[in-house]
Amino acid sequence: MIVALIIACEVGFWVLLAVGLALRYVAKMPRAGVVVLLCEPVLELVLFVATAIDLKNGAEPDMKHGIAAAYIGFSVALGHQTIKWVDARVAHRFFDGPPPVKPPRYGMARAVHEWKTAARWMLAAVIAMALLQGAIWYVGDDGDIGSLREWQTRMLFMIGINVVIALSYTLWPKREPAASDAQ
Repeated sequence: MIVALIIACEVGFWVLLAVGLALRYVAKMPRAGVVVLLCEPVLELVLFVATAIDLKNGAEPDMKHGIAAAYIGFSVALGHQTIKWVDARVAHRFFDGPPPVKPPRYGMARAVHEWKTAARWMLAAVIAMALLQGAIWYVGDDGDIGSLREWQTRMLFMIGINVVIALSYTLWPKREPAASDAQ
């Protein structure tokens, strides 16, 4: 049930996004589009409640509960950014909006961009880890919490990867090509 709900939430995210953008641009109802887009967090709330009920009803914590926590963390931390990213591209491609702002390509500006991106991913991982810890406390000592601990470790690994990537752009910034190289 939880896996099907995770899939339904992901599909629901994109459906709500499409409906919200269609209301905004096609139907020329930007406020209605915003209302639809503001319904996105309801999906995570439903998944959270369903996962808690599943655990309360005696389900053994396993991979699906870890995936649910990770999905909620990523949706909360990255959902808004994803919506903005898609909105900018839809507006530009189909409705004569301005071109999307591209991230900087060189130097410290790129490093700052990478640290901001890493911070969003780290926030997602921390949210997931907090939800997983809540599930561990909820299940208590009587249940097998090994898979939940494994998911916490995965989230720590993800934080590490993001720090390494951002740090690499800081320590070895890509240099802008010289004017003679561009010709």
